[in-house]
Amino acid sequence: MEHAPAWLTNSLIYLSAAVIAVPLSRALGLGSIIGYLAAGIAIGPWGLGLVRNVEDILHFAEFGVVLMLFLVGLELEPRRLWSLRRPIFGWGSAQVLGCAVLLCAAAIAAGVPWRIGLVAALGLALSSTAIALQVMGERNLLPTSSGQAGFSILLFQDVAAIPILALLPLLGGVSEANDTAAASLWLEAAKIVAVVGGIVLGGRLLLRPLLRWIAKSNTPEIFTAASLLLVVAIAALMQLVGLSMALGAFLAGVLLAESEYRRELETDIEPFKGLLLGLFFIAVGMSIDFGVLLKSPGLMALVVLAFLAIKALVIWGVARGIGLPVQERPVFILLLAQGGEFAFVVFQAAAGARVISPETSSLLVGAVAVSMLLSPLLLVAVDKLLLPRYANCNTPQLDEISQPQNAPIIIAGFGRYGQIVGRMLNAQGIAATVLDHDADMIEAARSFGYKVFYGDATRLDLLRIAGAQTAKVLVVAVDDIEQSLAIVDLAREHFPHLELVARARDVVHWNALRDRGVTRVEREVFESSLRSARTVLEVLGFAPHEARSQAMRFRRHNLQLFEQMYPHHRDRAKVIAVIKQGRQQLEEQMAQERAEREQRRREEPERPRGWGG
Repeated sequence: MEHAPAWLTNSLIYLSAAVIAVPLSRALGLGSIIGYLAAGIAIGPWGLGLVRNVEDILHFAEFGVVLMLFLVGLELEPRRLWSLRRPIFGWGSAQVLGCAVLLCAAAIAAGVPWRIGLVAALGLALSSTAIALQVMGERNLLPTSSGQAGFSILLFQDVAAIPILALLPLLGGVSEANDTAAASLWLEAAKIVAVVGGIVLGGRLLLRPLLRWIAKSNTPEIFTAASLLLVVAIAALMQLVGLSMALGAFLAGVLLAESEYRRELETDIEPFKGLLLGLFFIAVGMSIDFGVLLKSPGLMALVVLAFLAIKALVIWGVARGIGLPVQERPVFILLLAQGGEFAFVVFQAAAGARVISPETSSLLVGAVAVSMLLSPLLLVAVDKLLLPRYANCNTPQLDEISQPQNAPIIIAGFGRYGQIVGRMLNAQGIAATVLDHDADMIEAARSFGYKVFYGDATRLDLLRIAGAQTAKVLVVAVDDIEQSLAIVDLAREHFPHLELVARARDVVHWNALRDRGVTRVEREVFESSLRSARTVLEVLGFAPHEARSQAMRFRRHNLQLFEQMYPHHRDRAKVIAVIKQGRQQLEEQMAQERAEREQRRREEPERPRGWGG
């Protein structure tokens, strides 16, 4: 009987370990990441020894981080990324440089040679993008202030990894030929600029037409293959010039964030991302060298505790400088204090450049892996011991909606807009389930007798509990545009029977809602502005019925103009032309009507008094 191929045996081992460990970990309240790490430890060289080629698996599994950054990029439009430039380079540089300086100073004070201390400090200053973003996603933290700050810092770390790797050969003393080294650095810089420029230009000019052409084949599996090919090709290009694969994938995602195929790309890549991320965490668990840990447990514990404490101190200062809410700081600090997967690359490269010894590299890699193992455990402790105290101190403690509801109407968002909708329905005796995630606003609404549930309507599980499967109408009244669109996407995908009534902040939001098939859209200030315009006309001497007639005429014209603009809303020049033409037509029509009214007024005194009875 033939032996099973190695890949088949390994696949059986990985899947079995994950299927057993992850549900068990979640049942114990420890989260999925601890389950994956525990599975890796169990099947790795220091566990049952079922898998030995840890390095190969780790390199392959890093592609899960690449896919995750691509999906994150798909959620960030270029304009929004540009708006984050200051947090990325401001907060990011403060965290990396602050941690590196203090860690290096601590190492030198402990008697470590400065070169080794500097390399160790630069590697340990980096954080785990995989664990941080996974935890943020599970907790829906990315839209929060701490989530945005954490993401900005992680993105800067991916950029900072490039000069860190470039610095290692210089520290190793392999730069005797200064001219040759300088020429080599200039050549590498030119390659980096060329590749990044090629990705940006290609993303703008080629990717969308290429995806459109592939989509026309009506072959879903080929579109899935093309999605993966896109990410693999960009990752390979970035690695070719020594850049972070994850950074390249993120850049490609940003360039496609405004593409009409964004949702399809997300749907195709999400399953691969989840599996490969799981495999990555399993590989990290397998890579923990318990031999080094057992050889010098005191030194390992000292290194781990020292660098976690120093990084936590710096990140606490950054969090305070940013002005993050006190309740969000513990999780923010923990997610960034741990070591990162890129530290493995830095320390291995440093050992190859003879800056540090292989034994020192193993010690540092082990410290990073142990910190990645400890971080989820510390998060559990923070959740159970620390966060409840913060919650009770400053804000009302509210339980999420947990009892299934069956009202025919769901209102997402109970601010100034949602309250008017809710009050009118209530006056008609129509029941509605109201969701909002602002604890202070909910407490205020409840004090006035309104029944409002605490919950984030962008979460599928809470929408199900709110009764979305049986409700007739979902009113999307949230203030944030991105959350509004996320709720609409969720409802369209999972509850297609729901009639959607949405609030639009502006024209861009209105167009985005229409792109998603929402036809019942109201601009939040349009009607009130129209009422104010009517009042102004009356103050100027117009009769009330005439002012109302003019306002209604303008309203009809404006709605017709919006419908004319919508098919061209991605073409700025065409939109401007439609607006100018519509405005000119309205002005001409109004001018003609004013002339006719003036003519009638002049003729009125000449009519005999007896006319009209």
